Amino acid sequence: MSFIPPPSQIPFLLKLGILLSEKITGRLMLPPRILAWYPKAAIGSGIMEALVAHEDGRMDKRMLKLIRMAASNAVACPFCVDMNSHEYRKYGITDEEAASLHGDVENVTSFSEREKLAIAYTRLISATPLKFHPEIVGRTKAAFTEREFVILVSTAAQVNFWARLIQGLGIPPAGFGE
Repeated sequence: MSFIPPPSQIPFLLKLGILLSEKITGRLMLPPRILAWYPKAAIGSGIMEALVAHEDGRMDKRMLKLIRMAASNAVACPFCVDMNSHEYRKYGITDEEAASLHGDVENVTSFSEREKLAIAYTRLISATPLKFHPEIVGRTKAAFTEREFVILVSTAAQVNFWARLIQGLGIPPAGFGE
């Protein structure tokens, strides 16, 4: 159970948003329910989630799923790992690739060089403290357009935001992997 329960009364518009998120995910979504204690946080988080990148040119669904999974593992957020790893095979991610996101991706030959760079950069910006190694920044910038670079970084940052929020509230995994 989370550190605090959801409020007994949730404003009507928030309740609609929560019900929509639960219909989409097929799960009881504790994060927005608990955020209903402070509607501004719930609305702001909901807007950010609604604007998350799903596919944009060469930043396809597989690449974005890898970024989300890599960030979830890097920050060791059980809820995030559960949610962002759900149905990874639908995105063309193999069991070997998924398992490697916990450790060494360099020896996985099925990853493209761009995917390896995206995973490495995601791990870099998900670490605490932040340390930007010029070599990896340069390699990543050379492999991605400016737009793709922003999508990569903002996708990883969104997972980091949710990870810190969810862990701070003590929210357990929602059972996506079951």
